[in-house]
Amino acid sequence: MAPSAMTDIASMQLPIYSKHPNKVNASVLHGPRDLRLEVRDIEEPGPGELQIAVRSTGICGSDVSYYKKFANGDLCACAPLSLGHESSGTVIALGTQVHGFKVGDRVALEVGVPCGQCGICRKGRYNLCKRMRFRSSAKSVPHYQGTLQERINHPANWCHKLPEHVSFEAAALLEPLSVAIHAINRASPAPGSTALVIGAGTVGLLTAAMARQSGCTSVTITDVDAGRVNYAVKKGFATHGFVVPQPSHTPSSNSSIFTNSGSSTPLEPGAMTPASLYPNTIHGQLVSAKNLASDILSLSKLPPNLQGDDEDEGVDVTFECTGKEACMHTSLYATRPGGKVVMVGMGTPIQTLPMSAAHLREVDILGIFRYANTYETGVRLLSAQGRGGVGFAFPDLDDMVTHKFKGLGAAKQAFELASKTADEDGNLVLKVVIEV
Repeated sequence: MAPSAMTDIASMQLPIYSKHPNKVNASVLHGPRDLRLEVRDIEEPGPGELQIAVRSTGICGSDVSYYKKFANGDLCACAPLSLGHESSGTVIALGTQVHGFKVGDRVALEVGVPCGQCGICRKGRYNLCKRMRFRSSAKSVPHYQGTLQERINHPANWCHKLPEHVSFEAAALLEPLSVAIHAINRASPAPGSTALVIGAGTVGLLTAAMARQSGCTSVTITDVDAGRVNYAVKKGFATHGFVVPQPSHTPSSNSSIFTNSGSSTPLEPGAMTPASLYPNTIHGQLVSAKNLASDILSLSKLPPNLQGDDEDEGVDVTFECTGKEACMHTSLYATRPGGKVVMVGMGTPIQTLPMSAAHLREVDILGIFRYANTYETGVRLLSAQGRGGVGFAFPDLDDMVTHKFKGLGAAKQAFELASKTADEDGNLVLKVVIEV
């Protein structure tokens, strides 16, 4: 169990429509914080589709952004939208032309459905498909509805079978784990590499774990939230942890928090943000970023007698999991010449960066967008948990679920909590899950 008390919160009573084959309960967002319980029609699964009884859905930072603003970055919802895309469930009906599945199968849902026909899909990089429909995203119109519904019809090709010993909660976390797997695949760190992960939210934690899984011998994770950093090291996600010092003042701007890996969730006025850690001028920001990078690197530096005369300071690969400009500055300065910076977090769309720090040192800057061809790897990782053996043991994903809410009627409470780093009792909030 994570270092906060597991919270199970029951929902309000709903009408029981699940016995009616053509009706489902759904949690539907109509505007900022305007979350409603509705009854929707559902058809029989079409050709190539499965009907899934959704069992568990994790709340992502992008979901929280839609909940608060009815938008995520530049994507604004223009119609009611069901949220949720980190999900697992049980097969309850099969459409025609479906093979390899049966009623009762437990599955994880890969919720991005590409066209499968374009050149980019044929090359296997279907996450970049221009006609991609992604559940709970406003990018496609009409919006592809999310998984906070009792049942959904989903293409069988994008449903992944689960072993019996893998919980529905852990299976839901296969979605953020896929982001981490894709980041590692893009970076391709050599065995024995060193890595830095900036941002200790769900994606940051899982990226750190995947870096260790890939053979990185030193993985440092950093965040402004000491609870998350301590959790990462204690539970084996990272080998080293660095808590970014808090400033002596609080900003008045509504920036995005450093700890929300892979998201751009706005904070309430007066909350701590990474921008508050740096002076206002770009020169001052870069000086502070260099100093911060040096402090972080000092944690994992080899003893002097083991360092070569020409030892280049810096990690082999940095995974920037916040999307914030100040954190990109630190990433570039913390990476050794010839190393790589992987942009995992989606945040500030236009940034001022010290490009010479990359250009003159041949630091590769790599972007990632969601994931492709990762779920099978994730399922194998979860299947192997608990088997023992020598070497790195992948952390328990169930342990990351700190708070559970039962029923769609509790969705509003779940979203409010998911936007915080601690609950009312001061317990750490990592992953909030709604059990349908």
